[in-house]
Amino acid sequence: MNVEWQLERFDALQLRQLYELLQLRSAVFAVEQNCVYQDLDDLDFEAFHLLGCKQETGQLLAYARCLPAGLKYPEASIGRVVVSGLARGRGLGHELIRCAIAACGPCVDIRINAQAYLESFYLQHGFIAQGDVYLEDGIRHQMMLRPACREPDKSKSQAQPPG
Repeated sequence: MNVEWQLERFDALQLRQLYELLQLRSAVFAVEQNCVYQDLDDLDFEAFHLLGCKQETGQLLAYARCLPAGLKYPEASIGRVVVSGLARGRGLGHELIRCAIAACGPCVDIRINAQAYLESFYLQHGFIAQGDVYLEDGIRHQMMLRPACREPDKSKSQAQPPG
Protein backbone atom coordinates (compact mmCIF):
# COMPACT_ATOMS: atom_id res chain seq x y z
CA MET A 1 0.00 0.00 0.00
CA ASN A 2 1.48 3.33 -1.06
CA VAL A 3 1.09 5.97 1.63
CA GLU A 4 1.92 9.65 1.36
CA TRP A 5 2.93 11.29 4.64
CA GLN A 6 2.17 14.90 5.48
CA LEU A 7 3.16 16.84 8.59
CA GLU A 8 1.05 19.92 9.20
CA ARG A 9 0.54 22.54 11.89
CA PHE A 10 -3.08 23.01 12.94
CA ASP A 11 -3.53 26.27 11.04
CA ALA A 12 -2.17 24.67 7.86
CA LEU A 13 -4.66 21.78 7.88
CA GLN A 14 -7.30 21.94 5.20
CA LEU A 15 -10.86 21.67 6.48
CA ARG A 16 -11.30 18.24 4.88
CA GLN A 17 -8.08 16.99 6.51
CA LEU A 18 -9.23 18.25 9.91
CA TYR A 19 -12.62 16.60 9.48
CA GLU A 20 -11.06 13.28 8.40
CA LEU A 21 -8.53 13.15 11.25
CA LEU A 22 -11.19 13.96 13.85
CA GLN A 23 -13.50 11.40 12.25
CA LEU A 24 -10.78 8.71 12.40
CA ARG A 25 -9.90 9.54 16.01
CA SER A 26 -13.58 9.39 16.99
CA ALA A 27 -14.25 6.17 15.06
CA VAL A 28 -11.42 4.32 16.79
CA PHE A 29 -10.99 5.90 20.22
CA ALA A 30 -14.65 6.58 21.06
CA VAL A 31 -16.72 4.13 19.00
CA GLU A 32 -14.47 1.08 18.39
CA GLN A 33 -12.91 1.19 21.87
CA ASN A 34 -16.22 2.17 23.48
CA CYS A 35 -14.55 4.98 25.41
CA VAL A 36 -16.22 8.26 26.21
CA TYR A 37 -13.60 10.95 26.76
CA GLN A 38 -12.85 14.56 25.75
CA ASP A 39 -10.72 14.17 22.62
CA LEU A 40 -10.49 17.86 21.78
CA ASP A 41 -8.15 19.14 24.48
CA ASP A 42 -6.69 22.36 22.99
CA LEU A 43 -3.32 20.64 22.39
CA ASP A 44 -4.24 20.23 18.72
CA PHE A 45 -3.63 23.96 18.22
CA GLU A 46 0.11 23.61 19.06
CA ALA A 47 0.64 20.12 17.64
CA PHE A 48 2.17 18.84 14.46
CA HIS A 49 -0.36 16.55 12.79
CA LEU A 50 1.05 13.56 10.92
CA LEU A 51 -1.32 12.22 8.29
CA GLY A 52 -0.77 9.07 6.25
CA CYS A 53 -3.01 9.07 3.17
CA LYS A 54 -3.43 6.43 0.48
CA GLN A 55 -1.64 7.83 -2.57
CA GLU A 56 -4.23 6.68 -5.06
CA THR A 57 -7.28 8.15 -3.33
CA GLY A 58 -6.08 10.55 -0.62
CA GLN A 59 -8.03 8.53 1.98
CA LEU A 60 -6.68 9.02 5.51
CA LEU A 61 -5.32 5.69 6.77
CA ALA A 62 -3.11 6.66 9.71
CA TYR A 63 -2.62 9.60 12.03
CA ALA A 64 -0.51 10.72 14.99
CA ARG A 65 -0.26 13.95 16.95
CA CYS A 66 3.27 15.16 17.72
CA LEU A 67 3.70 17.65 20.55
CA PRO A 68 6.81 19.71 21.19
CA ALA A 69 8.68 19.42 24.49
CA GLY A 70 7.12 21.40 27.31
CA LEU A 71 3.57 21.35 26.00
CA LYS A 72 2.18 18.21 27.67
CA TYR A 73 5.34 16.72 29.20
CA PRO A 74 8.87 18.07 29.63
CA GLU A 75 9.77 15.82 26.68
CA ALA A 76 8.32 15.85 23.17
CA SER A 77 5.38 13.48 22.93
CA ILE A 78 3.41 11.45 20.43
CA GLY A 79 -0.26 10.71 20.95
CA ARG A 80 -3.58 9.96 19.28
CA VAL A 81 -1.74 7.25 17.30
CA VAL A 82 -4.31 5.54 15.10
CA VAL A 83 -4.52 3.33 12.02
CA SER A 84 -7.82 2.89 10.21
CA GLY A 85 -9.37 -0.54 10.58
CA LEU A 86 -9.23 -0.85 6.78
CA ALA A 87 -5.42 -0.57 6.82
CA ARG A 88 -4.40 -2.66 9.84
CA GLY A 89 -2.18 -5.73 9.62
CA ARG A 90 0.05 -4.32 6.88
CA GLY A 91 2.84 -2.73 8.93
CA LEU A 92 1.41 0.76 8.62
CA GLY A 93 1.53 1.27 12.40
CA HIS A 94 5.30 0.76 12.36
CA GLU A 95 5.70 3.18 9.48
CA LEU A 96 3.49 5.70 11.30
CA ILE A 97 5.46 5.57 14.54
CA ARG A 98 8.81 5.80 12.69
CA CYS A 99 7.59 8.92 10.89
CA ALA A 100 6.23 10.38 14.14
CA ILE A 101 9.58 9.82 15.90
CA ALA A 102 11.37 11.50 12.99
CA ALA A 103 8.89 14.39 13.10
CA CYS A 104 9.74 15.04 16.76
CA GLY A 105 13.27 15.92 15.69
CA PRO A 106 16.73 14.46 16.04
CA CYS A 107 18.02 13.41 19.45
CA VAL A 108 15.04 14.36 21.61
CA ASP A 109 13.42 12.45 24.43
CA ILE A 110 9.90 11.35 23.47
CA ARG A 111 7.20 10.38 25.98
CA ILE A 112 4.06 8.43 25.15
CA ASN A 113 1.04 7.34 27.12
CA ALA A 114 0.58 3.96 25.40
CA GLN A 115 -2.30 1.56 25.67
CA ALA A 116 -0.79 -1.30 27.66
CA TYR A 117 -1.53 -4.01 25.08
CA LEU A 118 0.77 -2.14 22.65
CA GLU A 119 3.81 -2.09 24.96
CA SER A 120 5.74 -4.67 22.90
CA PHE A 121 5.00 -2.69 19.71
CA TYR A 122 6.54 0.46 21.20
CA LEU A 123 9.50 -1.46 22.68
CA GLN A 124 10.48 -2.28 19.07
CA HIS A 125 10.83 1.47 18.47
CA GLY A 126 13.13 2.15 21.41
CA PHE A 127 10.54 3.13 24.03
CA ILE A 128 11.04 1.94 27.60
CA ALA A 129 8.18 1.31 30.04
CA GLN A 130 8.12 3.59 33.08
CA GLY A 131 6.14 2.93 36.22
CA ASP A 132 3.12 0.70 36.61
CA VAL A 133 0.22 0.10 34.26
CA TYR A 134 -2.71 2.39 35.16
CA LEU A 135 -6.26 3.04 34.04
CA GLU A 136 -7.09 6.08 31.95
CA ASP A 137 -10.66 6.46 30.72
CA GLY A 138 -11.23 2.80 31.60
CA ILE A 139 -8.36 1.54 29.40
CA ARG A 140 -5.06 0.12 30.71
CA HIS A 141 -2.12 2.41 29.84
CA GLN A 142 1.64 2.35 30.26
CA MET A 143 3.81 5.48 30.38
CA MET A 144 6.84 5.01 28.12
CA LEU A 145 9.91 7.06 27.24
CA ARG A 146 12.21 6.91 24.22
CA PRO A 147 15.50 8.44 25.37
CA ALA A 148 17.26 10.85 23.03
CA CYS A 149 19.72 9.56 20.44
CA ARG A 150 18.69 5.91 20.68
CA GLU A 151 20.14 3.27 18.43
CA PRO A 152 17.98 2.63 15.33
CA ASP A 153 14.73 0.87 16.13
CA LYS A 154 14.21 -2.83 15.45
CA SER A 155 11.19 -2.51 13.21
CA LYS A 156 12.79 -2.60 9.75
CA SER A 157 13.57 0.55 7.77
CA GLN A 158 14.18 4.01 9.13
CA ALA A 159 11.73 6.76 8.24
CA GLN A 160 12.54 10.28 7.30
CA PRO A 161 10.38 13.12 8.59
CA PRO A 162 7.61 13.91 6.14
CA GLY A 163 8.14 17.07 4.14
